[in-house]
Amino acid sequence: MTGRYRPAAARYGAAVTSQTALVRRPSSRLAEGLVTHVARQPVDVALARRQHEAYVEALTGSGWTVHEVAPADDHPDSVFVEDTVVVCGPLAVLARPGAPQRRGEVAGTATAVADLGLTVRRIEEPGVLDGGDVLQVGDTVYVGRGGRTNDAGIAQLRDHLAGVGRRVVTVPLREVLHLKSAVTALPDGTLLSWPGLVDTSTLPPVRTVDEEAGCHVVPLGGDRVLIAASAPRTADLLRQWGFQPVVVDISEFEKLEGCVTCLSVLVD
Repeated sequence: MTGRYRPAAARYGAAVTSQTALVRRPSSRLAEGLVTHVARQPVDVALARRQHEAYVEALTGSGWTVHEVAPADDHPDSVFVEDTVVVCGPLAVLARPGAPQRRGEVAGTATAVADLGLTVRRIEEPGVLDGGDVLQVGDTVYVGRGGRTNDAGIAQLRDHLAGVGRRVVTVPLREVLHLKSAVTALPDGTLLSWPGLVDTSTLPPVRTVDEEAGCHVVPLGGDRVLIAASAPRTADLLRQWGFQPVVVDISEFEKLEGCVTCLSVLVD
């Protein structure tokens, strides 16, 4: 990798592998980030930066090579890089965020995925789509339709992903920011859900958990699963089910409706 991007793996001494994670450093304006379904709370930006560093260390410690998307300091929500792109195999579909003030974040991600040699497509007007609404389980891609993603965006994503053998299924959302705010998948395809936030009729059977943050997990390969420190009971369940939880504190990002999925895009 050349130019202004420098892999954080070099900073943390992790071995380079074929697995790559896109991340983006928090903006100095992070505290101004959008909130939709929660009350605004003060955000400690310095603490958020330390938490982000620890999040990156968790990725590199699990064998991921980190590729940094150029910082976007004028965009408070830019650390939530997941919302800017959907990656399926060799294809990167650049999102068109449902919040207009976030659309400027996509340019940096476009450069980053081009650097990785991915084929690039885009969601175009009138479509809107946030990457946080996209849950991939095997060859099926579940897409939440709600405040940040519309039918036109889902239709365009369906067309783009047909070329890489993915089937797209629409999931109606209720009072939740993104689909992956309410349901995510474990390495074995088991879905974890916080009850009542999404219409699960289009989903495979799900296991409900009793901590909201417990339904936010990121499979890191093998039996390793990234989960927030705010879901200790769910982390215990993961151990009982034979998984190895990798626990990170993301409390400052949770104040902005962020979760462990939002802070990276895994490319493998």
